[in-house]
This record gives sequence, C-alpha cells and structure tokens, in this order.
Amino acid sequence: MFAAVWLYLYAFGFLTIAGGVAGYVRAKSRASLLAGSIAGALLLVSGYLVGTGARAGLFLGLAVSSSLAVRFVGAFVRSRKVMPAGVMSLLGIAGTVLTALALASLR
Repeated sequence: MFAAVWLYLYAFGFLTIAGGVAGYVRAKSRASLLAGSIAGALLLVSGYLVGTGARAGLFLGLAVSSSLAVRFVGAFVRSRKVMPAGVMSLLGIAGTVLTALALASLR
C-alpha cells in the first residue's frame, strides 16, 4: 500500500508542477506557475517522507491532495472543462483516497 502511495504522490507532484508550467506558457498565468510549483513541491516532499516511513508524509499528502481536489472540483463544476479542472479533480480525489486509506491501515 505504501509503495503505491509513494509512487502516486511523486507522479501527482510532477504532474502538478508540469500543469503549472503549462498554465504559465499558455496563458502567461504566474498564479498557475506559483501554485503548481508550490503544490507540486509539497507533493514531492510528501512522497519522499512516505518513502522514508514518516507518517507526516501521509498527512501532508492528504492535506495537499484534498486541497487540490476541493479547488479543482469547484472549478470543474463551474467550467465543465476536462483540462485542467477535470483531470486535477480526479488526481486530487485519488490522492485523498489513497493517503486516507494508507493512514487508516496504520491503526
């Protein structure tokens, strides 16, 4: 379970950074670049911590994933655009579920 969470958080982190860069390139959105870079970096740190066995990594991953899910589910409901809102909604929900399940398995 933890190997899957570790891998997912790394992939989600890189995709989030790439999405922020794409938002900057396409729309010159500095907000996308900054938010994508920060959220992506936090997901990478979370993945690293999960890989070292630290519970804090799961809590950080849960916090960032759920924050992204809330933000992008709202955007998707308003815009109905698959890119980026729909994809980020699914990634955020999946990250939230995976990290919550991993935390639940520790008890």
